[in-house]
Amino acid sequence: MPLGQLLVDGLAMGACYGLFGLAVVIIYKTSEVLNFAAGETAMVATFVAYHIMVISGYSFWVAFVVALIFVGILGVAIEYFFLRPAKNPTLLGLIVITIGAQMLLMGLASWKWGAEQKQFNIPFSYKVTHEPIPGFIISEWAIAVFVVAAVVMTFLYFFFQHTKIGTAMRATQQNKHAAKIMGIKTDRIFAFSWAFSSIIGAVAAMLLSAKNILDPGFMMESFLRAFAAAVLGGLMSVPGVLIGGFIMGIVENFFGYIWPAWKPITAFVVIVLVLCIRPSGIFAKHWVKKV
Repeated sequence: MPLGQLLVDGLAMGACYGLFGLAVVIIYKTSEVLNFAAGETAMVATFVAYHIMVISGYSFWVAFVVALIFVGILGVAIEYFFLRPAKNPTLLGLIVITIGAQMLLMGLASWKWGAEQKQFNIPFSYKVTHEPIPGFIISEWAIAVFVVAAVVMTFLYFFFQHTKIGTAMRATQQNKHAAKIMGIKTDRIFAFSWAFSSIIGAVAAMLLSAKNILDPGFMMESFLRAFAAAVLGGLMSVPGVLIGGFIMGIVENFFGYIWPAWKPITAFVVIVLVLCIRPSGIFAKHWVKKV
């Protein structure tokens, strides 16, 4: 395989990991909770889109919009019914709750749609390719991924920097009690962040399933790689997560080509190395508190 194609494919997969990593980071930036149900929430949204397209016979774009509305409501429901009722929860307790939600969603998806592998088709096929530069082959799927990543990152920049809700989310993350005193309705901010995060995660999952397959467990490995990208870039840095995703995708693609047996453990290696060398991530600010 040409070096250029390895690079382009790695960047495209890395963009998907970065997008999905953003879904994890948005909730973490607001509540400092690692949402281990993010993968299964996105998986259910993809199955909803699949059901609307294949079973009900509607177009992809109708299925896409309905699935995003559904997953936004699902994200709010998880926060409202699972996390909010917890009395004086610890961060570890909240993480365990998200793991419980993860198992519940996977079980429901297996019961409703079965465990068989399915093909999820989008208008942008990875089989249709272009070669703008000799040796650099890029598919329509990869182009769509790059465009979506650029649009999402631009939107998030303006959202967090120039909107009241984005500012309220940042304030809630820095100090929830102070935010309440300033009149910010933190419960609504938490619910909104779960809906927002779930929608971005669903977009990434639909792009990933179009390249691979669709079954109840298809997001488990992708979640691990997206989490590795988030740890690499910094769990508090939105641009860092996308850059971490690019690095993760390139490293994984090259390792998978040279040493195929190493590809499944690449994410674990990245997580361990980053946590040992720079726990806050490459692009996050490293705070030192003097006592």
